[in-house]
Amino acid sequence: MSPEPVTPAPATTLTPTVRQLWRRGRWFLAVAAIVLLAGLLLGGLGDSTDYPSLDPRSADPDGAKATAQLLRAQGITVDTTADPGQLAVPARDDTVLLPLPDLLTDDQLSALAAAGHHRLVLISPDSSALDLLAPGVEVAENGGLPLSVSSANAAQQCALPEAAQAGSAELGGRLYRTDGPATGCYLRNGYPALARTTLANGTEVIVLGSGLFLTNQHLARQGNAALALGLLGARPHFTWFLPDYQALPPAEQQKSFTDLIPYGWRWAGLQLALATVLAALWRARRLGPVVSEELPVVVRAAETTEGRARLYHRAKARGRAAEALRRAARNRLAPVLGVPLTAGEPEPTALLTALADRLGDRREPGGPHGLLYGPPPTDDAALLRLADDLDALERQVRHP
Repeated sequence: MSPEPVTPAPATTLTPTVRQLWRRGRWFLAVAAIVLLAGLLLGGLGDSTDYPSLDPRSADPDGAKATAQLLRAQGITVDTTADPGQLAVPARDDTVLLPLPDLLTDDQLSALAAAGHHRLVLISPDSSALDLLAPGVEVAENGGLPLSVSSANAAQQCALPEAAQAGSAELGGRLYRTDGPATGCYLRNGYPALARTTLANGTEVIVLGSGLFLTNQHLARQGNAALALGLLGARPHFTWFLPDYQALPPAEQQKSFTDLIPYGWRWAGLQLALATVLAALWRARRLGPVVSEELPVVVRAAETTEGRARLYHRAKARGRAAEALRRAARNRLAPVLGVPLTAGEPEPTALLTALADRLGDRREPGGPHGLLYGPPPTDDAALLRLADDLDALERQVRHP
């Protein structure tokens, strides 16, 4: 009798269904949706335009829109640019305002100095920019550190026409020292907060320690407006440079991470690394080979089997329990029948053929196939009958 075709048992899986996933994750999705909607609402209601300080387009207290409007009211053309190359156009009879000129490279500063503008107004320049654009002006230092004060009302105390017309104004920030042809105004702690010098090509350079007097909230105080109009409105055309505050300093001014580490910390790090290596060698000598150790508790196989059965019963995993019984029976029957195991399982057709040869006519039609490869039981009683039938089948094979 030829063996019956094998129909594999339906697989039992513990993968959660879509409904289960939805029930588990719906609260997380709801929270994520609320956060997303709140972010979109805040982003839509908030002002998307964010200008830095001293920006002529900004109406914020630290912006400079009022200064730009004051200049336009006097008939002066006010332009803005963020491209340093536009400032290097030669022979332009205008005034250029340059906040934080140290954000530009030395080549860009040299091109700006050679452009021949009527006046360059520099706000809070450092030594590198002063060397190229402001001869005779240096950063004032105290104990090797740049000297800086907060902006406050100060008298002009110099013969600069714009300062004499404005009178006292709010100046401060970085302080400077003047030498040679350079002159200083608005002394703070004995150092000028405003300096004037001239380049070789005749360009007048005004150095300001701070541009706070140009902001919207300070423009109307003291002589700030008059000083701003005098310094920035000397020519009919005025260019306000908008620096990229997010840009890194020029490459020659950048410092690596190791340059920022104090010298003493390098020796400390080396000593710590050496101590770590020595400690590792010391512990390696103390640790010998791996030693096996007896388990403190011996668990009998019957207890393990009973515990697993209880877990199956609690989870109502009759399919998994039945498959475990059938797999064990197949693996025990295969050696008795001389059927080899391939990847831990006998080949179904070969196993059923060997069973048919061994049992002969005493085998019921479809019995071994249903027992070894049938569908999962529907209740606990069917699972118990399956276990009894598998035991009976094994006894028949061992004692035909």
